[in-house]
Amino acid sequence: MRDVKLESNGILIGLRPFGERDSVAHIFTADYGVLTGMLKGAAIAKKNRPLVGQSGAVVWSARLDSQLGAFHWESERNLAATVMMAPRRLAQMNAAFALIDALLPEREPYAQLFAATRDFLDGLGTATDDGAAAYLTWETGLLRELGYALDFSHCSGCGGHADLNYLSPRTGRAVCDTCAAPYVDRLYKLPLTLNVTLRFLHMICDQQGVRLPLARRMLMV
Repeated sequence: MRDVKLESNGILIGLRPFGERDSVAHIFTADYGVLTGMLKGAAIAKKNRPLVGQSGAVVWSARLDSQLGAFHWESERNLAATVMMAPRRLAQMNAAFALIDALLPEREPYAQLFAATRDFLDGLGTATDDGAAAYLTWETGLLRELGYALDFSHCSGCGGHADLNYLSPRTGRAVCDTCAAPYVDRLYKLPLTLNVTLRFLHMICDQQGVRLPLARRMLMV
């Protein structure tokens, strides 16, 4: 029986010790979405040590498709290196990784989100502000991938383009002041902020039966 082997490029988004020598890694890949597997010797490596935030070439292999499997990881770049001394931007990176890990099903490709994540991380390193706008754009893209494509182009009730000051939590579409009047207490107030996207994330977490990651909650502190 041949081993199952998956090859791609990816971003190391999670790493936790497994015993004294090894680690369980979560890698967000361009071709297969999130993959989980063992990184042998990662906990004791002194040279080329795997670190969260690295990007590189990855091979996942196992004897059976249902097994945890093991990674061969070749780091090419540390995307986190440029934000290590910027606490707010580092927190945004950690929040993005935690949400990907918690909410995306394993082995389902999200090519557009992967590309957006690479762009977001590249932009964080050169941002002249605190990265808040770039992170909000990234999180809006995540919501789109999870079934909440936020639409601010026109009112979902009347089709108008003026006074779009509310957002429907059910559809993710804008609502004008007139149409919103009877339902104000059920709608989200615009403009879009992390408080608004947080409410969508809470709904998605409830639907999936998972807790909102601490790293995302910490962005509100």
